[in-house]
Formats: sequence, structure tokens, C-alpha cells
Amino acid sequence: MYVITNRVIDESEAGLEVFGSIPNPAGPNELRLVEVLKDGAGYHTTLLQNELDPQEVKKLRKQFKLPTDFQGPYYASLRAACETLARAVKEKRQILIYVHGYNNDIGDVLDTAEALEALYQVVVIPFSWPANGGGVVTGTTAYLDDKKDARASMDALNSCIAKVNFYHELLTRPIRERIWTEADARFKDNAAAAREDYSAQVAKECRITLNLACHSLGNYVLKYATRPSSAASRTLVFDNVTLLAADTNNPGHRDWVELLQVRNRLYILINEDDYALAWSRRKPGDEQSDRLGSYVRNLNAGNAYYIDATDAPAVENSHNYFTGKPVQQNQALRDFFAAAFEGRRGEKDLLYAADRNLYRWS
Repeated sequence: MYVITNRVIDESEAGLEVFGSIPNPAGPNELRLVEVLKDGAGYHTTLLQNELDPQEVKKLRKQFKLPTDFQGPYYASLRAACETLARAVKEKRQILIYVHGYNNDIGDVLDTAEALEALYQVVVIPFSWPANGGGVVTGTTAYLDDKKDARASMDALNSCIAKVNFYHELLTRPIRERIWTEADARFKDNAAAAREDYSAQVAKECRITLNLACHSLGNYVLKYATRPSSAASRTLVFDNVTLLAADTNNPGHRDWVELLQVRNRLYILINEDDYALAWSRRKPGDEQSDRLGSYVRNLNAGNAYYIDATDAPAVENSHNYFTGKPVQQNQALRDFFAAAFEGRRGEKDLLYAADRNLYRWS
């Protein structure tokens, strides 16, 4: 698994100890790419930073038919992108970028990422920002400190999204160009028919979707990431975007949610009984309005599908109801998240409540 992070990295350490709990000292926008492999009860970590040697570049060019206009320097991130796509194709999985929430150290992040891969047909790429992770400072002070780090991480998330999109476009360009050439040849005198045929063939052959899931305070990172007008988070990158238990204000959420573009679905998950968001709502400060992930009023973003999981069996007061007990005991809930994370439509079996503009299981 590859982890993209703007945490401080200590290259003198080994395993997960390389990941710190504060931002990169070179600035919160500085990203590092770390390969993490399970090693018995622990992990082996490799920091990717060097340029690729010409022989490896030559091999990747041939294997993935890289466009001839893609010129160096070539970094190890290219290898990571190629390996991730190759794994997704081989295992028939989709790609899911996962942005975690408050109080998550890197062990927590990997636990969730591994659970997601076990439950759903996805290859997970975690974006890990410097959440406190239960350090020396806890409670309200730690929460407010994490909110500060979340705001500071907005450009890092945009850089992550931009880089993922760049490699996704690069690696899928050869097949898209071939499909267009074939469609154009079949319908030389009918541009509309050529475009229709192209779309149908792309849907048939390009089956790897690119999706984003943000949990809890990770949505706060995304909210701030949408602020710059040229932000990558505001461009059409993902098939599905899922906002899970969003620890952001419900009032005014329409302003930033409607900036998010998706090819298929943008889901916002709500649990009124979410114990973590109830705790968050009690934090001091003018910003702590009703939380988007636990409030069923004012659901007015025109591009969003609101999903109310409050009374779904096994959800109860859970804050993380996309892994663990809720989806283990509730197959319908698990099926919904499988669709959401894999780039498909998940609301078709739910009941729509027009008075609240949301979907429910019952």
C-alpha cells in the first residue's frame, strides 16, 4: 500500500515510526510518498524519493504504453502509480483515495485502509494529514489543534488530488486514444455517433474508477481545499465522492459541496446518533454549528445525495459505520458502501424522503 502524506517523516526511524504527528517542517504542502508493507505483526516502510533509472523507465514505458510526449524527470511516484493501476486491473478492484479524520495516528489510518480493502473491491491510497493521534495534548485542545492542521493541509490535499489525476489520465490515455481512433473510423461522417460509440466503449473497457472518501474531520480538509478557484478538488477527477460523518458545519455546506464535481455520485452520510459528532458539536467557538454528518435539516446542495443511516440496523451511535460491526451485521449497508466506494450507484434500493431530501433504508 502507498501512503501519501504531509506529516513530518523521520528517515532515521523504521516501520511506522517514520510517520510523525506534526506537519512536514518544509511546509504543510510538502508531500511524501511511502510504501507500507505488512511484516508479520508490524510494517516495513520505504520512502520513495529518488528518480527512476533509465532501464526501469524503459520497462514501464513498454508495459504501460506511456505517451511519447511524457518526458522526465521520472520519479518513483510513476512506479507507484503503475503498480497501483496494475493491481487494480489484475484484482478487478477500483481505486479509492481515503482521507481520515481527527485523532488518527498512522496505525489507525492503515487499520481502516486494510479494512476497506478487505470489505470492498478497492485499492486504497490513504492521504494522511498530521492528526494528533492521541498524543500528549488531548481533549478540546487537541481537537482545535487538529482543526488548525486540517486547514493547513488543504493545499497538500489539492496537490495529492492533482498528482493522482495526472497519473490516472497518463496511464489511461493510450486506451482512450485507441478507442477514439476506432470510433472515429467507424463513424467518419457522423461526429455525434462517434462520440456516443466512444463513450460506450470507454465504459466497457476502462473499468477502473477513481473515487474519494473523506471521513469525519477529513471533510474539513476537503472543505478548505475547495477554497482556491484553481483547486484540483474543484475539478472533475472522481467518479464518486463520499463524505462520511462529516465534521463540518451543516449551515453553509452547500457553498463548498456544490464546488465538487463528480462523474457519477456525491454522497453525504448522516447519523443523528453519531456519538463523536455529538462530542464535536459541544466544542467551544462560533464555528461549531450543527454538524453536516449528524443533522437532517438544511440538506440543500443540488449535487449531493444525502443518505440517512440513523435508524439502519447495527449503526446505532457509530461514527465509523462503513467498517466493523455495522457493515458486518447489515448487508444492505455494506452493499451501499460497496457501490459508493467502487464508483457505482448505491441509492437505488433506498427509500427517498422528499420532505427532507434524503434517502433511508426504512
